[in-house]
Amino acid sequence: MIQVGLVGTGGMGTVHYHNYQHIEGCQVKALVGFTEQSQQCAHDWGLPLYATIAEMVDHEPIDVVDVCSPTFSHKENVLEALRLGKHAITEKPVALHLADAQQMYAAAREQERLLFVAQVLQFTPEVAVLRELVRSGEYGRPLDAHFERLSACPHWVQNGWLFDKEKSGLLPFDLHIHDLDVIVSLFGKPEKFSYTSVGGAGKSYQEHYRFSYQYPNLTVSAEAAWFNADFPFTARWRVYFENAVVVNEGGQVVAYPLDQPARVFDTTDELKIPTGINLPPTGMFYRELSHFMQCIEQHTPSPLVSQEQVLTVLGLLEEITR
Repeated sequence: MIQVGLVGTGGMGTVHYHNYQHIEGCQVKALVGFTEQSQQCAHDWGLPLYATIAEMVDHEPIDVVDVCSPTFSHKENVLEALRLGKHAITEKPVALHLADAQQMYAAAREQERLLFVAQVLQFTPEVAVLRELVRSGEYGRPLDAHFERLSACPHWVQNGWLFDKEKSGLLPFDLHIHDLDVIVSLFGKPEKFSYTSVGGAGKSYQEHYRFSYQYPNLTVSAEAAWFNADFPFTARWRVYFENAVVVNEGGQVVAYPLDQPARVFDTTDELKIPTGINLPPTGMFYRELSHFMQCIEQHTPSPLVSQEQVLTVLGLLEEITR
């Protein structure tokens, strides 16, 4: 049985807790937090609450520390878990600077422990379909791709830390990182990139970005936005292969070959687990955390969220926000 110590009981901590309840061979043993919400979660979930990771590890038989605290605390919490000889899972982004992430992976190697980064799109049926089409070459090689991830401005974030560049990395690290992780996992590091961004008067951050990533014989573009508008969350992509256009919209992936009927891929989520927050029930977090648990059992790094992939994405984002 893999014993999990959960750090942070906000939105993602709640999501992870509810998904662990459905994964055989592991259990959440204790929580780390200091807010009233943490106290309430500890009471509701029947778990001990500690103020620090070190205190938790002193009192509980923890195997892996799952860090779901705010972005700016990821590095400190992960390094503490590794120093104490525990495997670590951290929500994205792993850190806000490439050098910090490199230090975290180095600490994992030194302790002979594993570090996993929760880039959850890798565990969606839609990305699994796209990954296989790129790998197999069924429709030829990709020629052009476009990714969108658009949202209303996240004013609901407590204490406004998401709008502080030093704490969150702003929109590129919070939102675009999802699509960039998929792009890098599929196509590797781009030869070069460019972007434009805009922001309204009086804003301390840019609200909308357009990105262009250049590869040999392939161009990938992307959009990301925190609109100052009541705009519904929108995430979609389109990839033009030599012999078909493949579109993902609304969770449905459709291929449009020439002179053939459109092909609708089966992206049914067989297991949909309530998240406990304002996200609809989904199986992506279950698959993600189940994958990490299997990797821990086998003591092997994740093949879906590799160290090279994570560091490449972080390096690009750091250049974008510099």
